[in-house]
Amino acid sequence: MRIALVLEYDGSDFCGFQSQPSGRSVQDALEGALSKIAGSDIRVITAGRTDTGVHALYQVVHFDSPVDRPKTAWVRGVNALLPDSISVLSASEVSDEFHARYSASERCYLYLLMNHPIRPGLHHGKVGWFHQPLDLERMQSAAQMLLGEHDFSAFRAAECQAKSPVRNLVHLEITRQSDMITFELRANGFLHHMVRNIVGCLVYVGKGKYPPEWMHEILKGRDRTHAAPTFPATGLYLAGVTYDSRWRIPGYIEPPIDALLPYSQSFQGRLS
Repeated sequence: MRIALVLEYDGSDFCGFQSQPSGRSVQDALEGALSKIAGSDIRVITAGRTDTGVHALYQVVHFDSPVDRPKTAWVRGVNALLPDSISVLSASEVSDEFHARYSASERCYLYLLMNHPIRPGLHHGKVGWFHQPLDLERMQSAAQMLLGEHDFSAFRAAECQAKSPVRNLVHLEITRQSDMITFELRANGFLHHMVRNIVGCLVYVGKGKYPPEWMHEILKGRDRTHAAPTFPATGLYLAGVTYDSRWRIPGYIEPPIDALLPYSQSFQGRLS
């Protein structure tokens, strides 16, 4: 019996999703809880291996269970055994052809960036931070140059194991609400550190270090050493994974930023 789970987690205290010798990964915690419910060892396959400090609003995994359990056991039962920072949101029985990674047609990431002279306290570990003023229109102009199918080698980590650097970036929207800048990216797949490297380059454009056209030069140059440094993981969220409707995986409904950060307006007027 194959089961697909949708889960969310705060990645602050974990060494990423993938299992590690230290045992302090999301996968280790999840497999431990699932194994207790199943009464045997369970191994999961994930839609995306998030890095240390990266969060998930909508992560999908699948596993094969040798026993039949009610859905409540895979949700409420597993949640009772998980750390508070990980929560299973839903469980669905799927056919053996379903694969959390290879059946996905699109993935969505959000990067939340606090743009304020003073570093955040309440949002520590939940947002990125940049202290200099950023020009939203310049960043939006630069972002448009990345849309479409390209070789994203310039935004790929050296340790990336993907067979091809070609990805189709179908959506890159940058919005601002008070001091919070949100980057929303959707693609058929992402390379290792691709989102964080793109955000780093957009920040360089936003602060005036380079013109928006520089982004096109970086993309076509395919040289990671010419791009901006990798931005911190703290503001990155795996926000959605899209599947064909035949798999019947509950769809992701993006919450407003205020729901993620109920104090997102906290800086406004505080120092007046």
